Amino acid sequence: MSEKEVKNLEEIFEARIARDEKIEPKEWMPEKYRKTHIRQISQHAHSEIVGMLPEGNWITRAPSLRRKVALLAKIQDEGGHGLYLYSAAETLGISREELIDQLHSGEAKYSSIFNYPAVTWADMGTVGWLVDGAAIMNQVALMGTSYGPYARAMVRICKEESFHQRQGYEILLTLCNGTPEQKEMAQDSINRWWWPSLMMFGPRDADSPNTEQSVKWKLKRKTNDELRQAFVDQTVPQANILGLTIPDSKLKWNEERKHYDFGDIDWNEFWQVVKGHGPCNKQRIDARIKAHEDGKWVRDAAMAFAEKQENKEVKLAI
Repeated sequence: MSEKEVKNLEEIFEARIARDEKIEPKEWMPEKYRKTHIRQISQHAHSEIVGMLPEGNWITRAPSLRRKVALLAKIQDEGGHGLYLYSAAETLGISREELIDQLHSGEAKYSSIFNYPAVTWADMGTVGWLVDGAAIMNQVALMGTSYGPYARAMVRICKEESFHQRQGYEILLTLCNGTPEQKEMAQDSINRWWWPSLMMFGPRDADSPNTEQSVKWKLKRKTNDELRQAFVDQTVPQANILGLTIPDSKLKWNEERKHYDFGDIDWNEFWQVVKGHGPCNKQRIDARIKAHEDGKWVRDAAMAFAEKQENKEVKLAI
């Protein structure tokens, strides 16, 4: 393809983006657009799968059968989200095997939040309220992303994540209306998870190498800093209802901006976790690799059965 033809296709592509049209898998797209979306969708998929691990640790220790069933349902949803997203990434020309290999090798990243330990039952509430709440803030915007398969996957994911957030908030509300020890456990959990939740939105816009291009191509509808501010504005009133204190001495309402001002994030900690040096980085990847290896016989059996059925159908056709 000549340089002139490529330039013409790029102009058509940019015009479609400007008109808010969805880009579909078999349509022409710039190679950088394709690779950027593979990175973004796969990181999202990996986050859903790795995110099952800290919660799975609490299934057998849930305080009641009702809590156990709800937690199981949530973890099942997250596994499904990962499958939707891997399927969306595959439409861009990358295989599921490549995606998994990139996760296991450390080449691909997942949300930094899942490298922190869930040490009490209150953490199941906080993860639902703060972590899933932060995810929803980002994912609702992604329903308007320019890539069709990703946007459509987000519709169902957002509905289910809303259930997860309400589930987490209800756990914390129960604890806060319980004994002093239970409320103290809830406060301790918020103290540990607040700042990592703010880090979920990624680096500051000024430090992000991908945000500007992603917004231009409408892969993202809002920047990292815009999403982070919206999350703080939404979450602080909810904390007040719970009677919990946000662990930020600089947090205050700014009447002029009509937003909450908040303190500085420890970006050194953020980058350490992203680079693989968080509290649970190694533990999470080791667990994923073990699960993948232990499940090999299931995948092999499924493939053998599918091949057998295909051969049977061919013989019947003959």
